Amino acid sequence: MKTLGMIGGLGPESTLDYYQRIIALYRERMTDGHYPEFVVVSVDLRKGLDFMEANDLSGMADFLLEGISRLARGGADFGIVSANTPPIAFDEVEVKSAIPLISIVEATCAAAKAQNLKRLALFGTRYTMKGNFYPKVFTREGIELLVPDAADQDYIHEKYFSELVVGKFLPETRVGLLAIVDRMKATSDIDGVILAGTELPLILSDPEYHRTPFLDTQKIHVEAAVAEMLS
Repeated sequence: MKTLGMIGGLGPESTLDYYQRIIALYRERMTDGHYPEFVVVSVDLRKGLDFMEANDLSGMADFLLEGISRLARGGADFGIVSANTPPIAFDEVEVKSAIPLISIVEATCAAAKAQNLKRLALFGTRYTMKGNFYPKVFTREGIELLVPDAADQDYIHEKYFSELVVGKFLPETRVGLLAIVDRMKATSDIDGVILAGTELPLILSDPEYHRTPFLDTQKIHVEAAVAEMLS
């Protein structure tokens, strides 16, 4: 069995959920009573945000590569980064990585293609919504991505870092996020929403809303990781 390595801490709440989901899915697929063995390196979220705020993608790449090197030294055969924003530097990281990596963006694109979704809203941090690393992958498969308007982007970004990352999941914030889905459904005729922030599925936990499916990027990433562990 392959040993998974996971970069965690980006942020801590979603890292805990990744950990629990990996164990649960592994035990679902391997019914012999055993638990998976994998390596976790939890990095400093604040350092990562500093690189993003400075638009220092090379600095972000080096930051992630340092953590990945620790995973490799710990015996990991392949790795994942348990977050959506750091993959803004994924291309540079992948080339230099000491171990193969599973991209959360590529895995999510494959899931959207399997569901025949063609017009998707992209929710995440401002870095993710304004970045080109999601559209670059999805455009290759003929899938159009749309982002909320500027005010709604500000709302999602602010709630993400002031509440979700620190483990606050308020009913009124859920209502606010679903209102954005309603607006985009009405104005842009979206047929799904990518929850491209690994804390977002913790507050938008239903698989769909008014027949609009939510693509839980964390769940998709975990499924790809466990499949690779068992391959």
